[in-house]
Formats: sequence, C-alpha cells, structure tokens
Amino acid sequence: MGYFFKINDEIQAFLQVVVGSIPGNLYKSSRLYRGTKWHSHRKLITPSFHFKILENFVPIFAKNCDILVNKLKKEIGREVFDIYPYISACTLDIICESAMGACVNAQKYENSDYVTAVNKMKAILSERLAKPFLALDFIFNFTKWSKLQKKSLDIIHGFTKKVIRERKQQRLKNIQEHFPEDDVYFGQKKRIAFLDMLLDVSEDGNKMTDEEIQEEVDTFMFGGHDTITATISTSLYLLGLHPEIQDRAYEELKGIFKESDHSPTVKDLKNMKYLHMVIKEAMRLYPSAPLLARMLTQDLQLGSHTVPAGVTACVPIFAIHRDPDIFPNPTQFHPDNFLPERVVNRHPYAYIPFSAGPRNCIGQKFAMLEVKMVLSSILRSYEVRSADKSEDLVLVLEIVFRSKNGFRITLSPRGRE
Repeated sequence: MGYFFKINDEIQAFLQVVVGSIPGNLYKSSRLYRGTKWHSHRKLITPSFHFKILENFVPIFAKNCDILVNKLKKEIGREVFDIYPYISACTLDIICESAMGACVNAQKYENSDYVTAVNKMKAILSERLAKPFLALDFIFNFTKWSKLQKKSLDIIHGFTKKVIRERKQQRLKNIQEHFPEDDVYFGQKKRIAFLDMLLDVSEDGNKMTDEEIQEEVDTFMFGGHDTITATISTSLYLLGLHPEIQDRAYEELKGIFKESDHSPTVKDLKNMKYLHMVIKEAMRLYPSAPLLARMLTQDLQLGSHTVPAGVTACVPIFAIHRDPDIFPNPTQFHPDNFLPERVVNRHPYAYIPFSAGPRNCIGQKFAMLEVKMVLSSILRSYEVRSADKSEDLVLVLEIVFRSKNGFRITLSPRGRE
C-alpha cells in the first residue's frame, strides 16, 4: 500500500475527537447527539462482558471447536481448500449459543433456514456496500434484494423472538416451581447466555422491551460473527505463510498442555501469550473492519482548517496500522510488534482494531477468547500451510475485510498421541 496515515500532532487531535472520549457536556448537549438509547443500553450491557461472566462461554467454544476439528479431518490430503466457510459455520454456532442459549447447528446443517437466512443477509449487506445507490431505500425497494431481505429478516427475527419468548416462559416456570437459580444459569442444566443477562436487567419490562432485547441480541450476533471469522481466517493464513512463527505458537501450546488433550480452560487461554501476540499482529495487518466512521459533534481544528460539526469523519484503520514510523517494515508479519516493551510507549490510537473511546467494541474480550480457542484447537491438531503468497491475496471489503478467493490452505495432522 502506497499511502500511510501519519499520526502527527494534528492527527492525534483528530483521533482524540473522532475515536476517543469527547467531553460529556459537549457530547450530550449537542443537538446532533442521537445516542441516548445507545448510552443507556451500553450501561446496562457492560457488566455482561465482565471477564468472570465470559468464562461461562468457554465450554461453548470448546464444544464447537471439537466439531470443527473433526470436520476438518476430511480435508487432510487435499491439495488446497478454503478454510473460511468452516470457520464461519463454527463461529455462527458459537455466537448463537452464546447470545441466545440456542443451538442452530450450522456446522451440521449448513442448509437450515436460519443459516441460509444469515448468509443471504450478509450477501445483501455486501451488495449495498458495493453499490452506494442501493443504500437509498426508494431505489433498493424496487430490487430483487429487497424482497429477499424481508424474507431473510423474517426468519432471523422470528427465530430470535421465539427464543426470547420461550426463555421468558421458562424463567417464569422456574420461579413458580422455586427452581434454584444457580442451577438454571451456572450449573450443568443451563449455562448463562447473553439473552439471560439482558432479561435479568429487564424484568417486567422496566428497562428494556422485548423488541430492544431482540435488537441487542441480533447486534451481538452480527457484530460477533463475520468479524471473528475474518480474524481467525487471516491469522491461520498468516501462520500458514510463516512456518517458523507457527512452530513457535505450537511450542507454546505444547508447553501449556504437555501430553494432555483436554480442551483449553480459561487459565490455559490466558497463558497463550505468544498466540495472543500473533492474533494482534494479524489484526494489525488485516483488521476485520478496515475503517470506521464517526459524526463530529463539535468543530474540529486541523491546522488552518476547521472541520465543522455534523461532518462524518472516516478513520482508515488499515492505513494507521501500517504507519512505518510506528511499525517498522509495516507490511511484514511480525508478532514481536506486540511485546510489552514495544507496546508500552506506543500511541494509544496507533492500534485500534476494536475502535477506541466510548463506542469501542464491547465484545472484544469475548472475541479474543473465542479466537484463541479456535486457533489453538486447530494448531494442536493440524499443521497449516497457505497456498497463496501475500502479494497474490486479493482483498475485498464486504461486511468485513476478506480475500476474494478465500483463504486457501492445506492441512497435515500433527500426529499427537
């Protein structure tokens, strides 16, 4: 890439306003402020992403990773195949069960109505991104995509509404039968789901309506599916290009698990220090969302230029992450970029794969745990090699950054006992 986004003093000021924390009095008093609903929901939802609560999702990750590893066995010996669809089905299973406590079995039944509807909606959103005139509803409504979108959304929303309705009925039954709450949420009978936590803070409709709960669940679903899929796929692709880095990550895993083949625990995931650096470096080179947009709520002075409030500013994450003044040899895959001693003095907005400031990604800890679980499960079972060189990778922006021709790899069994 020939253009790099320099983080000079003016850009620091720009990022502070656009990405970082805008003074609350200016933000909330602005006539352009439209975040009242978002702000109240964010406060309600934030405790749901505490690390102690996220630990409850780890068994869901492990179960679906076992399915993925077994499905990949049929690809051993093939000259090349695209890993992306496999990862996508796995992350969809994980996010559905984590968000709603309901299994859609995308890895087993890839042609189910729900899975098909999700994939069609991704295709429609990609089409509208690629063709700006389709962003105008009065044009879009006359296209074939409009009818398909309505049908797909009816299936997706219908499924979410059904799960919410059934979960509320079950909760009421548990109360009436004096069923122990710990058994319902944290015991063997039922693991906690994001939906349960929303219902906890919304009893009797005092804080969130059923429609608002559905919106938050659907947002968590779509926000945590393709983005995580892209991060896992690019990480595997880069590890397949750099066997020496893959070997180092595998040696770390061997040191953690010894001769055991047990699924990773939360402690195991925390101990994957080098793999954590690998993931962060993959997100530096190929952030799943290569740019973000924010509306300015106050005038911004950049040198002699004034950018007025109300303007939508785009921050090119892809370019920021490849600034050679911050990341030497910026196009090279080098996980040591995230050694603690290299991170400590780095500008806080030099690396923003999850955005930053008040509207940063609320699910980033969930995402990192899931990515570690999937990658470690694959690396413990298979040796990965990538078929395409980095210069041959054709990147396209759909909902997320992905390769036009997929992430083509080969697998060889590790030969663990």
